[in-house]
Amino acid sequence: MDEVKVVVAHSERATLRVGDVFLKVDADQARIDVEVDAMALAPVPTPEVLWRRPPVLAIAAVPGTALGRLGEPSTASPAAWAAAGAAIRKLHDAPLPPWTGRRRRNPDELAAELDGECELLVTNGVLPADLVTRNRQVAEAALRSWTPAFTHGDLQIDHVFVDGDEVTGIIDWSEAGRGDALFDLATLTLGHEECLGDVIAGYGTDVELDVIRAWWSLRSLLGVRWLVEHGFDAFAPGCEVDVLRSRM
Repeated sequence: MDEVKVVVAHSERATLRVGDVFLKVDADQARIDVEVDAMALAPVPTPEVLWRRPPVLAIAAVPGTALGRLGEPSTASPAAWAAAGAAIRKLHDAPLPPWTGRRRRNPDELAAELDGECELLVTNGVLPADLVTRNRQVAEAALRSWTPAFTHGDLQIDHVFVDGDEVTGIIDWSEAGRGDALFDLATLTLGHEECLGDVIAGYGTDVELDVIRAWWSLRSLLGVRWLVEHGFDAFAPGCEVDVLRSRM
């Protein structure tokens, strides 16, 4: 029998791997609905859905290896990063999905959430005030209107798989929907700023780099406390807190 490996587990969901099958357990069936629908619509390589029996979704492993890991140097080639950029552009150019997506909100709502989170980070002593204040200033550039695109919504570096210089699969689509294309690009390159140029070369169009940097700060500010509370180490080298420090 294949070994059961816990890929990720916290109070909201868990993912297990058994051989070449991933079992995603999620009490929120709306997330699973989005994941299945998004993979069916996305014009990029996605995992095969094997079966679904709520609250479990079984999907096949995609070939290749992850583009990298947050906090670790990426061993992928510049061409692989460019291929990821090209795949993302193909997704962003696709027809919009019929749902809005969980992460999508107007700039005023996002600013209010960010300000509240910044206050908690300082009040609870999670991060020093000067670090929070500086990154709140940087994040301001992301608080603007954008033209909605078909976005992945959680395009972390380890959600993109490559084999050599080819993208073989993009996984974890539960946050997909209509959103800001630059948020996807920022999420992919979070902690790997040195690879941004390769991604943009593959993406094939000029983008607002200050907005991508703003999303790095914004995503990190919103994520640090959640990560700490759910047992993840946002303070590990190269991770979210280091991303915030790099803006000082």
